[in-house]
Amino acid sequence: MNTDELVAIDVHTHAEVSADGHPSLSPELMAASEKHFGSKGHRQPTIDELAAHYRERNMAAVVFTVDAEHATGHPPIRNEEVAEACARYPDTLIPFASLDPWRGRAAVGAARRLVAEHGVRGFKFHPCLQGYYPNDRMAYPLYEAIEELGVPALFHTGQTGIGAGVPGGAGIRLKYANPMFLDDVAVDFPELRIILAHPSFPWQDEALAVATHKPYVYIDLSGWAPKYFPPQLVRYANSLLKHKVLFGSDYPLITPDRWLADFDKLDIKPEVRPLILKDNAAALLGLGHA
Repeated sequence: MNTDELVAIDVHTHAEVSADGHPSLSPELMAASEKHFGSKGHRQPTIDELAAHYRERNMAAVVFTVDAEHATGHPPIRNEEVAEACARYPDTLIPFASLDPWRGRAAVGAARRLVAEHGVRGFKFHPCLQGYYPNDRMAYPLYEAIEELGVPALFHTGQTGIGAGVPGGAGIRLKYANPMFLDDVAVDFPELRIILAHPSFPWQDEALAVATHKPYVYIDLSGWAPKYFPPQLVRYANSLLKHKVLFGSDYPLITPDRWLADFDKLDIKPEVRPLILKDNAAALLGLGHA
């Protein structure tokens, strides 16, 4: 991947459907998420279509699914399928995997295999959907393996559109998404690169505190249109966290076109814009030049 030729690197996109039509979420949860984001009825793109979308825009994208089978009973899209699809577009797509920490030793072995044999460059966790506190010790063997592998771990933080509006939130508990729980993980795994996904409503200040205090904690800006970013997030992105904030869209629920149109109007310093859009992610992910 030649990062010099890229306009931006989107660190947060979803593989929503497998090649045989298997969805990443149950129909109930997918419908709630689409309604929350105002994307009801959107067509779920295949990974090949996702690649075409980003190639047309001269961007790269991190792609992942979410493995939350223990809590939801819904089988995930296979990580191997995601990685193999991404391998067809090495100039555009960057594969992440998702492993349910409730899988225990099996998840640890899978993490090592996915990096060694399938070129996976990071791991996605969704504590709300997976039903665990990020600092639960049962997940620590998996974090230890990821730290040893030298790849980042991306954690959903803040409110989620998944289950929004469904009675009881479809059983999804928001408390698991407080970024302060990841402060423990950053302490206990000091070399692990941690990405706090999304503006962390209603815990934005907690996310900023953790990211400024812990040198290997980053924030991605996905899941929100930039015009709704809280002012303190913009202020920190322009200053103390200018090397630790990353462009992410949440595609296909939010498109990069919509996100970037809003970002163009945001009060971000000219010298900081390229850091957020590309340079910070390239450094974190170890992406090189031509």
